[in-house]
Parts: sequence; C-alpha cells; structure tokens
Amino acid sequence: AHIGNEIREVLKQQGRTVTWFAEQLNCNRTNIYNIFKKEDLDTQLLKRICLILDYNFFQEVCTEINTQVSKIS
Repeated sequence: AHIGNEIREVLKQQGRTVTWFAEQLNCNRTNIYNIFKKEDLDTQLLKRICLILDYNFFQEVCTEINTQVSKIS
C-alpha cells in the first residue's frame, strides 16, 4: 500500500482540510502534499499522524506484511 495515499484518503474521509492537518503537524501545506506522494514514511512521523488522525496506519502495514508472508509460506 502507498502510505501517502492512505493518509490522504483517511483525511478526506474525516472531512479534514490539508490546512488543518498542516497545523496539527506544525508544518506547511507543501510538506503535507509531499507526505501524500510518499510510498513510505519514517515511523516517528507515522506515529504522530496516527495520533492526530486517530487512525492506526501501522495496522494497514501489518496486514500487508501478513499477506505477503502467507504467500511465501
């Protein structure tokens, strides 16, 4: 999964704006759009985003890992 797309989708589902999200992360809107483009993120940043959006993106990552591991087994 593309984590930036996931974050954008959750933000949209919650009806939050990019401006609001940038304020919560203490950065500018350009940084938010850069996050949306990223396929992966630093875990500390992802943790902060999880807390701000009250959504566990790590669960999404775990599900993807479990799916890939079960294909290998």
